[in-house]
Amino acid sequence: MGGISDLLLSGSNIAVVLFVVSSTLAVGLSLTVGQILAPLKNVRLVALSLAANFVLAPLAAFGLWRVFGLDEPLGIGLLLAGLAAGAPFLIKLAEFAKADMAFAVGLMVLLMVVTVGYVPLVLPIVVAGTAVNPAQIALSLVVLMLIPLAAGLVFRARAAGAAARIQPAVAKLSTISMALVIVLTIAAHFNSVTSVFGTFAILAAIIYTVICAGIGWLLGGSGSRDVLALGTAQRNAAAAFVVAGQNFDDPKVVVMITVVLIVEFVMLLPFARRLARSR
Repeated sequence: MGGISDLLLSGSNIAVVLFVVSSTLAVGLSLTVGQILAPLKNVRLVALSLAANFVLAPLAAFGLWRVFGLDEPLGIGLLLAGLAAGAPFLIKLAEFAKADMAFAVGLMVLLMVVTVGYVPLVLPIVVAGTAVNPAQIALSLVVLMLIPLAAGLVFRARAAGAAARIQPAVAKLSTISMALVIVLTIAAHFNSVTSVFGTFAILAAIIYTVICAGIGWLLGGSGSRDVLALGTAQRNAAAAFVVAGQNFDDPKVVVMITVVLIVEFVMLLPFARRLARSR
């Protein structure tokens, strides 16, 4: 059984890499640098986005840890998810929601860059005895996201016609790989997730996702609330996993991050579709 689980996990990891690279490349092929940066010139929106993701979202995670009396490893896993923002999955959610893609990409990059400096600074304060190597988080950011995004932007700037022809195929690849990520992640971690039955871990993850979506919705304003709701609710599991691997031996920490990730998949995809239908 362990062999099958390992195979599914390897497949999930490969699918994640394919999804992140193809998603960011597809966005680069369809937008310009100016379009991505334009929403970030709104100082108020940027400040509210940072407050939502790096003040209110972590506070909500810490509060739910205490309210539900989660075992310490589960609580730490939830808190790590709360501290890490800027998930690449936001691009696909924004696409499904027919939302402002330029703001979605700008927000994702902003949140990921801040996460690299924020988590190493804040985690030792809230969880004694921890330390984070920011280089390991930054490495995945640069290699898997910023390089493909930059490549797409440069290619579009130099050959817009060719970029327009290639982009639909790359976007289709990102959708297929996203489906593989969801299926393989759930299958690979099924036993881990069922191990928390009888605790409040799954309920806490559900309520946490709702709270974060609500925070983003309320702070986003009429033009940006859908993207900020999705961007705040979709936490950066990859960064959280890196931090967990550096600091914690108890597998329940990783299990809780996985529970949050799967709950977000299940809840935010239909939420994005509903946003699209409501337009």
